[in-house]
Order: sequence, then C-alpha cells, then structure tokens
Amino acid sequence: VLQDCGADCAKFQKSELEHKFNKKALERPYTSKHSWGKTYGEHKRHLEFSHDQYRELKKYAEEIGIFFTASGMDEMAVEFLHELDVPFFKVGSGDTNNFPYLEKTAKKGRPMVISSGMQSMNTMHQVYQIVKPINPNFCFLQCTSAYPLQPEDVNLRVISAYQSAFPDIPIGYSGHETGIAISVAAVAMGAKVLERHVTLDKTWKGSDHQASLEPNELAELVKAIRTVEKAMGSPIKQLLPCEMACNEKLGKSVVAKVAIPEGAILTLDMLTVKVGEPKGFPPESIFDLVGQKIKRNIEEDETITEQVVENHVKKVKC
Repeated sequence: VLQDCGADCAKFQKSELEHKFNKKALERPYTSKHSWGKTYGEHKRHLEFSHDQYRELKKYAEEIGIFFTASGMDEMAVEFLHELDVPFFKVGSGDTNNFPYLEKTAKKGRPMVISSGMQSMNTMHQVYQIVKPINPNFCFLQCTSAYPLQPEDVNLRVISAYQSAFPDIPIGYSGHETGIAISVAAVAMGAKVLERHVTLDKTWKGSDHQASLEPNELAELVKAIRTVEKAMGSPIKQLLPCEMACNEKLGKSVVAKVAIPEGAILTLDMLTVKVGEPKGFPPESIFDLVGQKIKRNIEEDETITEQVVENHVKKVKC
C-alpha cells in the first residue's frame, strides 16, 4: 500500500517492553476502550511484533523496493534494529531528551531522524550538541505529541526556527493531524522529511488510527508534495519563457499621449502607457525617455519605438 501511494519508507515502532517500561508501568491497569489487555503490559505485548516478524517485514520491504525502519523505543530495541541493518534510526519524541540513549544510538553510525514532540528549544540545542560531534548525519522533525493534533497546536513556524538555529542539518515535520493540508504546508516551508501515521481504517480500535491517513489520503499527500517540490522552483525572478505569450499579448508600452512634432524634447505629460501595437519602450523606461529628442512627427496614441528617439542607446539589463 505504502509503495503504491508513492511513499519512500515504511516505519514501524520497536520496543523491548521490559527495557522501555518498568514493572509498575507494565502492571498498570488499562481499561481504555483501546485496550487489548487488562494491564498496559498485556496490551503492549499483544501489539508488539516479534524479531522474526520484523525480519519478515524488512524482507518484504526489500522485495517491493521500499525502505524499512522503525523507531527504537529503548536501547535494546536500537540494538535489534542495528542488527536488522535498517537504513536509519528514528528517535521518537519520548526519547529525544534521553541523552544516554541518544549517545549510544549516535555511536552506531547510522543516520538519525529525531522527533521533537514534548521538547523545548533549549533541549533541542542540547540534543544537537550531543549528537553532532558523534554523528553529523541527522535531522530534526518539528512535532507535537497529541493524537489527533489540532491545527492551533501544530506550530509550523518552529520549522523556520529550527532552520535558523540548525542551518547545517535538514529539518522535517512529523504530523499527527487529520488531513493533508498542514503536511503540504510543512513541505512548502522547506521540510525535507515528512512522517505521517498510516492506517487501513481510521475506525479501528487504537488511539493512533484517528490521527492517521488512509491509503487514498496518503496517495493524495504524496502527489501534493511532489507538486509543491516542483513548484518551489528557483529564487531568481525573471521573465520566463512560459510568460512570453502573455507578455506579447498584454505587455504594455510607452505611447504618445498627444501628437508630438519632430525635434520636440519629450516631457512626462506627452507620454502614457498602454498595450501598444507595435511594441515599443517598456513602461519602466518612461522616466528615461523624458528629455530625449524626437526624430519625426508622432501621432497621438502612437507607440514610441527606438527608431523615433534620437541617439537612443539601448540599456542592457544586468
């Protein structure tokens, strides 16, 4: 499904439960409508894929030609993912301020994608200072850890703040909102990595499904992102070949406002701007024409062309 939709990578979440949670947390009663067990531990054990299942998933991803990785939710999960030879490590927001984990993960030498939900800018500076000397190949994702995420809590402007604070690393966005518009906007702001949760059915049991995209939405999102990437284009502002037809048809010229006799010196009140036939001086030249001498009689409403201006030297645009 992900490959059909145009995604580059499928990312799961891997936990070694006894390393991610302490005993009391695993024994905590879990009575939510999303629960798959009486305790949180039973619930998580029901949902967690085994090592063999992960190997099978990675093999399948290779067969269909898509990258496969996971968020390592504790240090032992990172060890397993390293052994699995994933192309990069995802650091979930819950481990971004886990500095020993970050050091150990960075030392594995694989690229890292680090989410920043629940963190402060001060913490993100510390994360940068820890990871950068060990492993320069990492990026930050702006993220708000709420499911589903409301637009007013997204704070896309943090992407710009990260771009300014950390100009030497890519910045991306991890979204838990509904719909695709906000994620497309993140790409337009320069997000280089985009992460979204995906489900086959939003009505399924589990708190993440509501904040996920169904396949048709993911396909729409990927298509919109590819369009925005093309549309970002060049920062150089110039007349483009695709604009020539419009310019020829509707581009304006300097025109005689009144009849002008041969030998007259042009003043501003003799001139106006219209769509002219033939084309003459462009409107931005009107002030340069003031003080120029006219070689022949010009009728009212006639285009002012280079041929009628004495000693006209065409200015070269730089």
